[in-house]
Order: sequence, then C-alpha cells, then structure tokens
Amino acid sequence: METIVVKIKKSLELIGFADFSVNHDSDNNKVAIFINEGDWIKEWVPQLVSNFDHLAKLMAKKENVDRIFVDVNNYCVEREKLIVELAKAAARKVLLNKEEVQLPAMNSYERRLVHVELAARPDIKTESAGEGPGRYVVIKPLEL
Repeated sequence: METIVVKIKKSLELIGFADFSVNHDSDNNKVAIFINEGDWIKEWVPQLVSNFDHLAKLMAKKENVDRIFVDVNNYCVEREKLIVELAKAAARKVLLNKEEVQLPAMNSYERRLVHVELAARPDIKTESAGEGPGRYVVIKPLEL
C-alpha cells in the first residue's frame, strides 16, 4: 500500500501540483489527497476524485490490494453527507404529501447510501429504478 501512496505523490508532482498532502489510512484502505491550489481547483475536484480513484485501483490490482478508496479535498465525505441529507428530506416530503419522490440519478454507491439510511424507517420504502447511469431511487410511503 505504501508504494501506491508514493506513486500517487509522484503523479501529483508530475501533474504540477506544488502544495499537496497524501494521507493513508491502512485500516480502511483509504487514501486522502489534499490539494491546496486556490479556488480554481474546486471545479476540478469531482474529476480528480474519479481519475485518481481509477489510477489507484489499477495500482492496487497490480499489487494485489483488494480495495482502495480515494478522496480529494474531502469531496467524497461531503458528498456522502449531502446524499444522506437529501434522503432524509425526501422521506419527510413523502410522509407529508403521501406520494412517492424520485431522487436524481446516482451511482450504485450513492443509491446504497439512500437505501441504508432509510431502511430503518417503518413508514416508507425505497427501491431503485431506471437503467444504467440513469438509475435512481424512488421513495414511497408505506400503505398501512
């Protein structure tokens, strides 16, 4: 795992980033990258997360590391919080209006966050609908 972290640091240097840090959590196989390049970087963070995650997974596969997760400037952590809050708000709306709510299209991990967050609620149910990248979560009131 340490060689992956070293390679990520080298990649960041080759890209031209001057002020960055790479932290490694070996218990959870997480790599947190913090890039301090000013406000312009905010627009590129989602793309950086995707690209570095893909790169790290390729490196991990070569080194027989089962799983690895990459986050840049806490984007993934903040996105998870946003998805959970969206799910809670949608559940409140479903109960208030007594009609189903469709959330925007999400990847499988984000849909799972919604399902897990709302699974303990006895008054609603969730299901995924749609195909491919357009798949989304539908939250419905439970008919008693």
